[in-house]
Parts: sequence; structure tokens; C-alpha cells
Amino acid sequence: RHRCPHKPTRIYDNGQQPCLTTEYVEKYPKYSNISPPRSLKPKQEYQVHRGKMEGITTFKSDYLPYDIVKRPFRVQEEHKPKTGKIELGTTYQKDYNAHKIQPVTLVRPVERKHATGGKLDTIPTYQDDYRSWEIQRRETSKVEHIYHPPTVKFGNSTTFQDDFVPRELNPRQSFKPPCVAKFSDVPFDSTTSHRTSYVAHQLEPKFVRSMEEYKPSNQPFEDLTTHRNDFKGIPGQLAKSCKPENAKVGSNVHFNGVTEFQDRFQPWLVSLPEVRKTRKYVPPTGNMDFNSISHLDYVKHEISPAVPIRPVSNERRTNAPFQGNTTTKEDFKAWGSCRQEITKKQQEIPKPTGKFYDLTTFKSHYIPHQIVPVQSVKPVHAIVPNSAPFQDETMYRTEYTPKKQEICPANYPSPPGYVYVNTDSHGHKFFRQFTPEFSESNSKPIPKEVAVVS
Repeated sequence: RHRCPHKPTRIYDNGQQPCLTTEYVEKYPKYSNISPPRSLKPKQEYQVHRGKMEGITTFKSDYLPYDIVKRPFRVQEEHKPKTGKIELGTTYQKDYNAHKIQPVTLVRPVERKHATGGKLDTIPTYQDDYRSWEIQRRETSKVEHIYHPPTVKFGNSTTFQDDFVPRELNPRQSFKPPCVAKFSDVPFDSTTSHRTSYVAHQLEPKFVRSMEEYKPSNQPFEDLTTHRNDFKGIPGQLAKSCKPENAKVGSNVHFNGVTEFQDRFQPWLVSLPEVRKTRKYVPPTGNMDFNSISHLDYVKHEISPAVPIRPVSNERRTNAPFQGNTTTKEDFKAWGSCRQEITKKQQEIPKPTGKFYDLTTFKSHYIPHQIVPVQSVKPVHAIVPNSAPFQDETMYRTEYTPKKQEICPANYPSPPGYVYVNTDSHGHKFFRQFTPEFSESNSKPIPKEVAVVS
């Protein structure tokens, strides 16, 4: 039932110990005399050709060399101009007759200006005849509803306040066991399988390889190089340097220790800058006059608004009432139009004129019967009181035997009573447990190896 929370940390195994976590590996019997079947699959190895390679290719065998002959060069002939005159006449020049062309006259009629010497009146009849009427604003017919807040305090309770009954909370008792580690009273046994089973063996002496003795060669050393062989010592002149000579510019006069700066420099007495003290502010006496020159000398002029430069209108006002008749109203006569009736097909069956007789065959033939209700066979839901005590015993309560809760040793980082052995490629840690087993001759406990996976 153990679920390992670890994930594989390595891709391949280091070969220390296989992961013995399956039942098949533990219970599988090993057979020593039976060998696995031999594989007939050929090995994927490169087979080297042992024969000698021929350097003849299909191109070398099929290709036949031919003698290359140069292409003959054609000598260009020298240009010789022809004698005589060239006739430059064409058939177009012979057949074409030149004509005199005159400019095309315009067919557009001459513009005639219909203008009079009178002055143009730019005021339309609508602007001259229109009279503005004073329109009164209509009063709203909306009824005003003024909100009056209630004077009585709101005392109605809600359904939640009426139905809710406050009850005391009784938390349920927790049956969860306390998560406390139980330490063992047995003292720690530090014996391991390595300490008990390890046998010390004497190391063999290390193999030391003897040094070979140096044997010099009997042949003389040939120190002749290609440079010494090909070099001929011909005397020659060295290349002259173009660098100018580094002539030192100096004087043999003794240095007095006085410079031009020391001769011309005269020390001046420097005085510290004077610190100017700020005067204390003294407010002026008397009242302050807030009148300015612009306020005293300004003369207000009464200026009339500028008159717009608008042409004078030649209004022809009359006291006669406005005639709203137009040529459209006089010439257009409204005709009385009637909606055309729908063309329906005449009914062949005439409509009844008498009173509707609504008696059906069901109403005329139906005979009412008295309904007898069916008696219910359902038992009466009545609680019969019983004075005997309620037997609440179950098989689980009678047959249950409490057992001790054991904690999985894999939950501990280092489980008590176990010794760490190693870790495999999947991240499983193996521990060894010691159980007291006494032998007949010795009264000391013998450790027993038990694998625990964490």
C-alpha cells in the first residue's frame, strides 16, 4: 500500500543494488545449468573488405582522350564604301500632296448679356412679407408628487427574525489520533552488517615497473638542416636606418635655480571679503494709497454698440391681413377617396338566422352516476409507544476489537530501529531492521536484515 512520493533522480543505475520491490524478483527460482538461447541476429559491425582496391572508375574505363584541334579563325574583310549618290526619295514623298490648313472656327454662339441699368433688390419676398408671431409657452400637465416622509418609526420584523431561534453551538469531539512520534525505550544498537561481517585482508605489495636502462645510439647525429644546406654566406651591407639622430639639446651653463615665474611673480596681500549685513525691515508709517495712475486718469466714455454694415431694406409694410392662399391651394382640389372593398366570393350556403341550439349528442345521451371513492389500503402512520429500551447494539460494536495504530516507518526521514543501507536509481532508500534473535550458544541478539523502502 506504500505510495512513493519520490521521483526518479537518475536516468541510469549505478550498479550498486537492484530495486527488489517486486514479488516476481523475490520468488523467482534461479536455474544454473540452463543457458539462454543464442541470438541469430547478425551483429551491427562494419565489415572491412580484405581485397586490394582498384583505382579504375567507370569514367576512366569509358573515357577515350581525343586530340584537341583549335577552331579556325575567320579573318574579317575590310570595308570598302560604294561610289555614287544615295537616292533618299520615298513613296510617301512622291504620292503625298500638301494642302493649306486653316484654323478651325468655333461653333459656339456669341454670348448675349441681358442686363438692365436698374439696382438689384436682394431682399426675398419671404423675408419681406413674413411676420413673426409671439408664441406662448404651454404649461405642463404633469401632476407633482411631493414626498412626505413617515413620522412613525418602522417596527415591522422580518421573517428571518420571527423564525430564527438562536441555538448554542456544540462542537463535535475529534477522534483523530495525535500526530506525535513515539520514541523507543530500547537503547540504540550501533552494530552493522559491515562491522560484523567484514574480514580484514592483508594487501598485496604494489607492482612497481622497473626503469629501462638508456642505451645511446652508435650512429653519429645528423644535424644538417635544409637551412644549413641551402644557405650560402654571401657578404652584404646592412640596411641604413632613416630614423633621425637623437641629438641632445642642452647647455653647459650652471643652473641658478631661478625661473621666469619666480622673477615676474609678485605676492600680493589678500584681504578677506567683507560680509554685507542685511538691513532690518522697517514698515512705512501712515495709510497706503491704493489708487494708481491709470485709475485716477481714466475717463469713462459712453460707447454705443457698433451698427452692423447691413444694406437698407426696402420694406413694404401694409396693414392688410396676411393672405395665405397659394397657387397650389387654389388649383389643387382634394378629392374624397373611399377604401375599396375586398372582393370576396359569395357563400353558397346561407348563414343561419335563428338561435344556436348547443345541445350535443354527449349531453343528450350522458347519464350521470354517483361516484364511490376507492378505499385506501395504506397503513395508518401511527406511532405505537413501547416501554422496552431500544436495542442499539450492532455486529460492528459487538465484534470490533480495537487495534494499535502503527505508523509507516517510511514517513520518518530516519526511521527509529532501522539503519540506512543505500539509495537506488529511483530514489528509494533502503534501511535494515534489527530483531532480537538469540542463538543457543550465545545470549546476544543477532541482527536480522529487513528492507524498508522510503
